Amino acid sequence: MRLTRQTNYAIRILMYCAANNDRLSRIPEIAQAYSVSELFLFKILQPLVEHGLVETVRGRHGGVRLGRPADKITLFDVVRVTEENFAMAECFENDAAECPLIDSCGLNSALREALNAFFAVLAKHTIDDLVKARPNVRALLGIDELADRRAPAA
Repeated sequence: MRLTRQTNYAIRILMYCAANNDRLSRIPEIAQAYSVSELFLFKILQPLVEHGLVETVRGRHGGVRLGRPADKITLFDVVRVTEENFAMAECFENDAAECPLIDSCGLNSALREALNAFFAVLAKHTIDDLVKARPNVRALLGIDELADRRAPAA
């Protein structure tokens, strides 16, 4: 099983927002932190907003923030929203090729069991877990540096 680039960056957007929970995050800042295009992130943002994982705030000082607490967003929540297909074999697809074993094949049930185990592990881990696993995540993403630049001079 291989997750798409969209899922990878969806998780990264959520991690950035979780690490930057004291203010709104801006797509240009997130794009710079991960060295990826803003357009690519905007495309990924749409399903995250539609499913309530992220909220957008419009206006001059707008940005994005988590739609619910980081400890309430599991990796399974993200994967379910960003991945289109979990077919591990042809048997999983609706238009599967005709196979005389389709209803009694051990492969199909073994793969389904493996997929369910994969989902169960993802459901145990949250965005908060990922951010807390790296105490220096704010520095690694350049968030503290941005905050320092924005702070009014005393």
